[in-house]
Amino acid sequence: MVVLTIRTDKPEAELGLFEDDKQLAYEQWHAYRELSNTMLKKLDELLKSQGKKLADVQSIVCFKGPGSFTGLRIGLTVGNTLAYGLQLPIVSAMGENWREDGMQKLQNGENEKIALPEYGAEAHVTVQKK
Repeated sequence: MVVLTIRTDKPEAELGLFEDDKQLAYEQWHAYRELSNTMLKKLDELLKSQGKKLADVQSIVCFKGPGSFTGLRIGLTVGNTLAYGLQLPIVSAMGENWREDGMQKLQNGENEKIALPEYGAEAHVTVQKK
């Protein structure tokens, strides 16, 4: 099973491509405020580096937090959109072993259908000035 992994909770974003337990490709880059501009390009490059297409991806594992509010929203939105559009199972996990925990969820047949973020605290929303 080809699994796409996504982590976007910090300035360094991560994408991984795994087949069963074997890592095929991994990309980490300093995305910071350019995450929404670079993520899909990096995903395309990652897939092409392995001679794969989006249609070859069979499931998705996302890091769900805690972390950057905007970073998590972007990463989970991309993961959820791909899962919905390609009709793939998606799971999310937290902690140091998030990838392994997510892979285990997939092996157990889990599918969250919509991966939700865990921010770790209430969102800090500023009051509109006008």
